Amino acid sequence: MNSNKKNRRRSWFASVAGALLIGLLLTGCKGVPTKGEREARRQLSAVAKIYRPGDHPARPPELTTNSPLGDFLTYAMFNEPQVRAAYFDWAASVENITVARSLPDPQLTFQMDIQDIVTSIMPGLMQEFPGPGKLRVRGDVASADSQARYFIFENTVLQTADAVKQSYYQIWFLDEKIRVDRQLLQLLAEAERVARAKNAAGLATLQDVYDAQIAEDRMRTDIANLEDSRRPLIAQFKAALGLTPDQPDPPLPGRFEPTVVNLSPEQLLATAYARNPQLKVMAAEVQQAEASLELAYKTRVPNFHLGLMADAKMAPVLYRPLAGMSLPIWRDKISAEIAAAQAGKRAAAARLTAAQIVVAVAFAEKSFDYRLALRNLALFDDFVIPKARQSLEIARASYLANTVDYSHLVAAEQAPLNYELSAIEARQQRELALTDLSLLIAGVPPKGAPVFPGGATGRSISNKISKLQTP
Repeated sequence: MNSNKKNRRRSWFASVAGALLIGLLLTGCKGVPTKGEREARRQLSAVAKIYRPGDHPARPPELTTNSPLGDFLTYAMFNEPQVRAAYFDWAASVENITVARSLPDPQLTFQMDIQDIVTSIMPGLMQEFPGPGKLRVRGDVASADSQARYFIFENTVLQTADAVKQSYYQIWFLDEKIRVDRQLLQLLAEAERVARAKNAAGLATLQDVYDAQIAEDRMRTDIANLEDSRRPLIAQFKAALGLTPDQPDPPLPGRFEPTVVNLSPEQLLATAYARNPQLKVMAAEVQQAEASLELAYKTRVPNFHLGLMADAKMAPVLYRPLAGMSLPIWRDKISAEIAAAQAGKRAAAARLTAAQIVVAVAFAEKSFDYRLALRNLALFDDFVIPKARQSLEIARASYLANTVDYSHLVAAEQAPLNYELSAIEARQQRELALTDLSLLIAGVPPKGAPVFPGGATGRSISNKISKLQTP
């Protein structure tokens, strides 16, 4: 009797220990990564080496007035908090792929039969197995979401670079306008002095003096307004660099660097369809919707439960295998899930088409702005300003010959500067249009941008865009 009790006790402890051992082993198990998960982790690792090496923020370059524009762009892309937030959103979505394609946690079970005494003690283990293909499709849904998150991150990087260049060009051309306006102010001040001298000599009326003073005062006010508008532009430049209000203002670049785009308009539009991150976000959403539709169809497939229990009080030990399956009998629920997924896919495809239309319109508008600026710039640089300078030489000679009055000479002196202001406006329009074309529309990242070379898995995404591309 004592021997039987010892055997039962030994069997009970062995069963419990075995169940616990199996549980501990399972907690150390790893699932099988999907193809999309492996690709997403490869992309994340490649970007992390640039953006956050060793999980520490990359040190941005030190900025001085002699720093090239590229250093300011790099500083912003590595320092801007919105870029950082988009990066971690993407990193979290990569981890979610593992969660989505993994089996549910196993369950340790325990059952006792009690009459007057405990007649059975049955520890056990239960595992749920989703229907065939469900885990893979869940991983595909999460992978597509990760792709969309990557392209949101890339778009944030490009928007940051665009904000820096927009502020940079606006500040630079504002300073150019102030420089020319100060030259005009000197001419107006000289005209006012001459008018006063002529009035004192009885050769001009007091109205000429007042007109000259009014023009001079208006120019001083215009210069003051331009100088005052510099402050918000510097604040925009500072914000684009990711600097907080309590940090000191950044140095401003000491030299002008124009945007260089070595692509024809046709190549730019083709590049926009191939690289534009906003289009790729929409294309990734189409892929996610397709995977969700496949998952909805798989709700018709049952899930399975397998388990094993052992009666530790029995000698020998009694093992009780367990099995079960879900019964997907609610046909209206399944039909609703499929219909909802189909509608989601159609909506995603429509958003992609709409985004393509928006990109095409934006490309047409910015291309027009660029061509308009080029024509105006050529007009002022090649024709108007040279002829205005020739006219000024004629006016000076005529003034010395007493064939024109001083007001005509002043007008001739002001004309080249006024046309130079128009040329500055055209240059600014050209740079701003090129900036938007290359960064926001074509999606070409600046040198050193913390993005995956060529975009993330761009082949399938680009194919999706090509299939739905509007003519």
